[in-house]
Amino acid sequence: MAVIDSHSTLAEVVTAHPVLARELERRGLDYCCGGTRTIAEACTANGLDPTIVVAELSATGIDEKPAAWAAMGPTELVDHLEATHHRHLWDELPRLAGLLDKITAVHGRRHPEVDDVRRVFEELRADLEPHMLREERVLFPMIRELLVAETMPTFHCGSLANPISVMLAEHDRVGELLARLRDLTDGYQTPPEGCASYQACYQGLAELEADTHLHVHKENNLLFPAVVRLEAALRAA
Repeated sequence: MAVIDSHSTLAEVVTAHPVLARELERRGLDYCCGGTRTIAEACTANGLDPTIVVAELSATGIDEKPAAWAAMGPTELVDHLEATHHRHLWDELPRLAGLLDKITAVHGRRHPEVDDVRRVFEELRADLEPHMLREERVLFPMIRELLVAETMPTFHCGSLANPISVMLAEHDRVGELLARLRDLTDGYQTPPEGCASYQACYQGLAELEADTHLHVHKENNLLFPAVVRLEAALRAA
């Protein structure tokens, strides 16, 4: 996509220009779970002027080369998701849980909202960890089997569209929890008296949000549609 216009979908914008993911996030434009909306539709829903947003996005470093993942086939993309985004979550979720325990103990009396942050984070972790296990142990192996099959395999779930629909619903839930964390932390702003652990925690939560948005975008808008198309082609053969 050489030119961004108001009819470009949010997913198309980020796939072609990953650097703009942060720009969309700053404007509250959901490119992962809401990636099928056009810029015009998303801006209208958020009370933004699409013409201004398109001009701002077009002026923000869109000459960089597309990311390697944008051209990956489903097999490469599944491997990439596990090695990059899943690995990040498996490492970061326990680390952030420990930091939240620490700052709640030290700062909780003065900043009672930290307890709410920890509670919502625990909900997020409780959703993400089993979600990743289901992908790694069930869905992704079935996708790999489908990709090397000459005829349609028989899956216990019938069609892969069934577990994919569950994953999509779970992604929506993760998006809601991330939005609540952003609200509770005032955009991950550390209080002036916040210690180094406080700062590290909120910076880590911000990075977790950005990484998870991109993670969900790759699955919702690239991997899953490609798998559904391939399955339909095999069934029709």
